[in-house]
Amino acid sequence: QVQLVESGGGLVQPGGSLRLSCAASGSIRIIYTMAWYRQTPGKQRELVASITRGGNTNYTDSVKGRFTISRDNAKNTVYLQMNSLKPEDTAVYYCNARGSPIATQRVYDYWGQGTQVTVSS
Repeated sequence: QVQLVESGGGLVQPGGSLRLSCAASGSIRIIYTMAWYRQTPGKQRELVASITRGGNTNYTDSVKGRFTISRDNAKNTVYLQMNSLKPEDTAVYYCNARGSPIATQRVYDYWGQGTQVTVSS
């Protein structure tokens, strides 16, 4: 089994910053893409940013220039640095990892439990 544990959410004022972390653990053979999604009540979960094992990144338009995704392959950890936060960034943020556990070539999607980010004055 593979588990994802997120940390770093919280309450921040508009214009502030937060850094989210997500560490994968368990019977991991390899992790390919890691990503952050977010969801607000009544809306579908949306992709915020993703990063490949080689470091190629992708961002949704609304966070370009404000958020930075990075990862440490040795630690199976992904980060999301969020700057210039806006009230519309308020959501539950979920970590996602796509990879294979030990002893299989099958690829699975794994999800964290979610961490609340609230941007409010």
